[in-house]
Formats: sequence, C-alpha cells, structure tokens
Amino acid sequence: MGVFIAVDIGGTQLRAAIYPHDSLIPRLVERIPTKDPSSSTLDRLESLIETIWPTDVAVSAIGVAAPGAIDPYQGVLLSVANIQGWENLPLRQILEKRFQTPVGIGNDANLAALGEWQYGAGQGHHHLIYLTISTGIGGGVIINDHLLLGHRGLATELGHVVVMQDGPLCTCGKRGHLEAVASGPAIASWVEQQISQGATSNLSGQRHLTSRIIAKAAGEGDTLAIQALARAGNYIGQAIANFLHIFNPTAVILGGGVIQSGPLLMEPLRASMVEHAMSPDYYSDLLLTTAALGDDAGLVGALALAHRVGTKPTLDFA
Repeated sequence: MGVFIAVDIGGTQLRAAIYPHDSLIPRLVERIPTKDPSSSTLDRLESLIETIWPTDVAVSAIGVAAPGAIDPYQGVLLSVANIQGWENLPLRQILEKRFQTPVGIGNDANLAALGEWQYGAGQGHHHLIYLTISTGIGGGVIINDHLLLGHRGLATELGHVVVMQDGPLCTCGKRGHLEAVASGPAIASWVEQQISQGATSNLSGQRHLTSRIIAKAAGEGDTLAIQALARAGNYIGQAIANFLHIFNPTAVILGGGVIQSGPLLMEPLRASMVEHAMSPDYYSDLLLTTAALGDDAGLVGALALAHRVGTKPTLDFA
C-alpha cells in the first residue's frame, strides 16, 4: 500500500508529513517558513513536498489544508489571508500536474473538524461542531457523518456570525462578528482599550499584549483580565447556542490557543450557552470538550482528506 502526504499551509510556516497507509504516526515531518524573499510561497510549497517525497513507496494522494476561502470541489484557493497573490489559485491542478497523484484541497478549519471527527475527540459522533479560537475564529460542521461544505465549499464560517450589532471591525471588514470580539487579538484589543480609558490592571504598560499573557494575569487574580476572558466566553457561548439551534449536534469541540485559557473562559462560556439556548433539549446530552489533535489538527485533517481523494473518484467527505 502507498503512503499519504499531508500539507498544512499556515501564515508563518508550511508543514508537510508522510503518513503510512494505516497510521497517524508520520514517517517524516518537515516545516519551513511560509515566506522568504528568495522564492515564492508556491515554489516553496512544491519544494517542501518534493523534499519529503519517498523513493521507496508510491504516494496514494496529497491532502492540503489552507486558511481562507477554498473551493474544495475545484481545488481552487479563492483567497488566502497573508499570502500575497494567492487569489483564484488552482492549487490542485498545479500540484497534480507536478506530482502526478490525486490532490485534495480544503479549508483548514473544515479539515480540522474532519480530523477531530475521524481521529480525535469527535469519534463516535454523527453530528458535531468544531470551533477553533485563536488569532481568528473558524469552524467546521459534521452532519449525518458528512462534512458540511455548501455550494462552493464556503459554508460554516462560524467565526463570522454577528454577536454584537455595530460592534468592533472584524478582519474580514464587517462589524460585530464573533472573531472581532472573542479571538485572541480581539481580547487583547479590548483590554488595551479598557486600560486606555482608565481601568486598573497589572497589565498596564505591558507591550504586545496577547490572550496568553491575559490568561496568565487572570489566573493570578487580575480583575480586568478575568473580565476579558469572561466577556469572550460569554460571546462564544452565545454563538454556540445559535449553532445548537441550527445544527443540533451531540458534540461541540473547541480548539485553538484561546481555549487553553482554562476555566476562567470555559465556565462563562458554558453558562452563556445554557442561558441563550432555547431549552435544555439542546445541551442536556451534549459533549462540550476541547480538541484532541492540538497543533496537528490541520495535518491530520489533511490526511483524512488525502485518504478520501486517494480512494474515491469524486470528492466525498462521508
């Protein structure tokens, strides 16, 4: 049996791994910076795959996880944040021509949902929501054992639901989205704003605030930091209640760095979810848990995709 290559395209690094046909333990993992003045990101990606290409066994398929708007049916990157020139890029066609093997392309949050469902915290569930809360907020949804993609593969942008009318400007250019109030940078921005307006905090004067620094301060009893996590948790819980009404899952899996903030985020989150849900029927038997795959979610999701495109003639996530 052949091996699979999984690729995770990030804003700061490209990762590629070779996986045996029946294992989640990679034979080899390599990573390089996404950007370098000496070469284009596309050239670097192709070179990285070429570097790990095995000489002793055939490659059954390549799976690629990428951030941004992806058309997985056509294998086209419609737009990728932070990578200049990657608009309407036919990446599947490019890689299939270069490496002469089937290639699948998917949004990284969608594929992380697929990975958690197939290999991680969502195993055994037929209906689940995956939400990653980090620099941005993304998500994926499994319904009846199918990854929900939508008409062009653009469905389940869970971080871009409106939770605050006329709220802060989101990275997408619209206002009041969940990402604009509960992502890592949004939490830091709110704390900085409160300090500038006279709020007292041990974080005053701290340069380059991050959600990790704020979570540490909250754990040490800083009132403003505790308020910041509770505020973010409240909005995330509100959004999750909306998702429960729409998708009625049996599991909600939370990933990303912000979720590592612990009980000071999770307890307000759960309380808000319960408060905003229409009835206990939506959460009485719900598994609300953290992701199992951690930093490897993108790679493992890309592996799950590679398995599918390597064994099926058409794109099918069931």
